[in-house]
Amino acid sequence: MYPWEGVSEFVAVADSGSFTQAAKRLGVSTAQVSRQVRNLEDRLATRLLFRTTRKVSLTEAGALYYQHSRSVLDGLAAAEQAVTSLQESPQGKVRLTAPVTYGEDVIVPLVNDFLARYPRLEVTVQLTNQTVDLVDGGFDLAIRLGRLKDSSLVARKLASRTLHICASRDYVRRHGCPHTLNELDQHNCLLGTNDFWRFREHGRERLRRVQGNLRCNSGKGLVDAALKGLGLVQLPDYYVQHYLDEGSLLPMLESFREPEEGIWAVFPHNRHLSPKIRMLVDHLAAATSPG
Repeated sequence: MYPWEGVSEFVAVADSGSFTQAAKRLGVSTAQVSRQVRNLEDRLATRLLFRTTRKVSLTEAGALYYQHSRSVLDGLAAAEQAVTSLQESPQGKVRLTAPVTYGEDVIVPLVNDFLARYPRLEVTVQLTNQTVDLVDGGFDLAIRLGRLKDSSLVARKLASRTLHICASRDYVRRHGCPHTLNELDQHNCLLGTNDFWRFREHGRERLRRVQGNLRCNSGKGLVDAALKGLGLVQLPDYYVQHYLDEGSLLPMLESFREPEEGIWAVFPHNRHLSPKIRMLVDHLAAATSPG
């Protein structure tokens, strides 16, 4: 037996002064209301209602129980209304983390749009290229790029990214363009945080160690270096697509390019996804998905 069984029926009878009217209000039979109230009285070992053929009234114990039960049911109704209102107009705190450049260029502007639409939200955005622990950091969600390593997270794909090898026209004019992976040894490859570039050859992933005279943990810094003719870069499309489209950077080794990778919103697997977080993720997905 559930502890709340019979409470709604009892309150409805007390409000209406009638088992029949209570049954109509609840959309059940009069017999069911009577049975539930009787079971409630048995469980409490006390009479809550005086019953006559003409009316129903509260006993002293019934009046006390009604006062508390009415308050509880009103609170439950208010809680349901709060959740409904939250879905319609989200409010409260949201904490998210994202990589620095993608966060600055894509995520933060979209979060700002969302915040302008729902000003009762309070959003904290932490941009970092470190993989933070969502639970320890108290984050509701994170934006992750590429392959996901943490299997304890729930992920939703927002968009895709593609890695491009490219260089400036000036660099190509002076040094030529590589046509095979082995020819990369003859070129100045501008490095990020690791010494390997990723390719696809004969249907399999290939990691190729490359070398150059610049190492920089900023994608924008590497783009600037490539535009100034310093060497080749391998960077995601959101860094270089504009320059590829306008022709200031030239693509190369396209036949060895890796397939698209995912851009993900991830959540702790043991955390219920609240309506405000779901709405924010829907907003991000709608804005970042192609088409």
